[in-house]
Amino acid sequence: MNSPLSSPLHRPLHPGLAAAPVATAPRHYTPGAQGPGIGLPGDRQARMAARRAFVDLKQTYLLALAGATDAEVAWLRNQVRSAEEPVDLWLLRGPVFAALAGTEPERRRCRQMLRRGLDSVFADSEPPSNFAPF
Repeated sequence: MNSPLSSPLHRPLHPGLAAAPVATAPRHYTPGAQGPGIGLPGDRQARMAARRAFVDLKQTYLLALAGATDAEVAWLRNQVRSAEEPVDLWLLRGPVFAALAGTEPERRRCRQMLRRGLDSVFADSEPPSNFAPF
């Protein structure tokens, strides 16, 4: 009969010694490997700053959509409220800009506000320009 103590993991090192289980995976002893709450103080501050920037961008989206009234805008507001990561808001930028289309000064201000908010979180979203100050 094949018992669990006869498996290769439970074989004694020496016939007279008791069997000790062998670990199946190595332990992680690097900072941050134990969990998201453990690490250096700078890591925590960086996570808090990123979270704060995400919440600010989310509020900017909702403020930009506050003046528009359409069925699509209601759906967009719900999507913005449900966003959990900055990339979720990034993917919604096209429909939001489309909802804010128009030449009215208020809509133009909303689009500019949204662009500044996106630039604050996604700084590298624009291709580099060839402009160089003297």
